[in-house]
Amino acid sequence: MHSSQNNPQKTTPAPIGGFVIDAQGREVPITEDMIQHACNALEQAQQQAASSTTK
Repeated sequence: MHSSQNNPQKTTPAPIGGFVIDAQGREVPITEDMIQHACNALEQAQQQAASSTTK
């Protein structure tokens, strides 16, 4: 018996309900990783802005 946990395969992340249009006009599904990356970048930018205004 083979389990997918024993043989991890690189799979395309499941879209979570939206798409963005890339530079070539293709629809690219929005994934949870994309949202997490954007949130992390926003949080870092907010922290940098807050630290620059307190100096």
